[in-house]
Amino acid sequence: MSLALAVSSRLARARESFGAMRNTEFRKYWFATLASVLGFQMVSFSQLWLVRQLEPNPLWLGAVGLAIGVPSITLNLFGGVLADRVDQRRLIMVTQTLTGVFTALLAALTLLDVVQVWHILVIAFLIGAVNAFDGPARQAMFPSLIERKDLMNAVALNASIWQGSRMVAPMIAGIIVAAFGTETALFVGAAGFLGMAVLVARIKVPAVQRQRGHSALQDLFQGAKFVRDNSLFSSLIAMTFFNSFFGMAYLQLMPIFTIDILHKSAAAQGALMSAGGIGALLGTVCSAFLGWFPRRGLLMLVGSFLFGGLIMGFGLSHWYGLSLALIFFAGFGQSIYTIAIMSTLQMRVPDQLRGRVMGIYGMTYNLMPLGGMLAGGVASMLSAPFAVAVGGGAVSGFAVLSGVFNRTVRQLRADPKPSGAGHAHAPVGAAR
Repeated sequence: MSLALAVSSRLARARESFGAMRNTEFRKYWFATLASVLGFQMVSFSQLWLVRQLEPNPLWLGAVGLAIGVPSITLNLFGGVLADRVDQRRLIMVTQTLTGVFTALLAALTLLDVVQVWHILVIAFLIGAVNAFDGPARQAMFPSLIERKDLMNAVALNASIWQGSRMVAPMIAGIIVAAFGTETALFVGAAGFLGMAVLVARIKVPAVQRQRGHSALQDLFQGAKFVRDNSLFSSLIAMTFFNSFFGMAYLQLMPIFTIDILHKSAAAQGALMSAGGIGALLGTVCSAFLGWFPRRGLLMLVGSFLFGGLIMGFGLSHWYGLSLALIFFAGFGQSIYTIAIMSTLQMRVPDQLRGRVMGIYGMTYNLMPLGGMLAGGVASMLSAPFAVAVGGGAVSGFAVLSGVFNRTVRQLRADPKPSGAGHAHAPVGAAR
């Protein structure tokens, strides 16, 4: 009897870990996001591989990151303002369509064998500008599709798309590039973006009460002031910045490690990136089962410290097998602590400020390409292993400093009650 009860309890816990999928509209959004993220991973792999074939200097790999990052950072705050003002569903449809068109254009240039590095940079710039409006709209819309009690589960399920695609998409992209050419991988990526635009059109989003009467600049300052005055939000967003800017810079330099240090092919690069995706996906599954882990702050600090250390190890490794293992465990640790950060922010942000605050949060991810640019510059002057090892050290160092000096984060515990809101079980984003 006890065995039957234990099995029943575990099955119930497993069903609860996918609780957000009970909502039809969230399921539609999840599959739409899956199509887009697979396309994004394909395009990211193909862009870097194409640049590496055209220009051997690692600085050009960083330049791709710069081209994406500058418009993303510059416009992301305004993207958050727009997400709080307009129909987010329609905004996502427009941004995804534009991204698909730009990607198809790059694929056509590659197919015609006329592509040059400046083409890649210009198109990367345009995609970065569009993404500045796409990201905040996504972050603001999906919580309105679920009950608040399922929010952490929804965050983990969304994260599983990114982590799972990191496991599958780079390997598929590497195989496609090797067998059919880079242009084919780019066309597949464009289809993913257009696929999301079509699927999002079928989603029914609950009405959200929106503030009127303020200028866009006033709305922007209101969101920034909220983050500035709330030490928890500013601290967690700063931790995300270190993760994105310093910790993820190794992705931009992956062709250098694959070709020059590990002496492997495009398929091997796909396997390296997939190893990180496998680890991250497993970390996401663990996060879904952790639920409201009581020592949330400790989880974030330890996870960030370990992630930085593992990235340092990867930067210094010259053995392919060891590099695979380090990337796997780095993905696992990073997934757990970044999901904890995002779910904490989403749960505590007031609905009327969600687009702007999550736009600021998303801006830290848009800084990732600039971190890649910096790492590319360091790699060009010194070496890629040194650049990646220093980045990992910065992540671990910030985690240590936060743990020692930031009591708010250190003592943070799971609390489902959002900041400034008392409707813990109302649909997130519902009109009040």
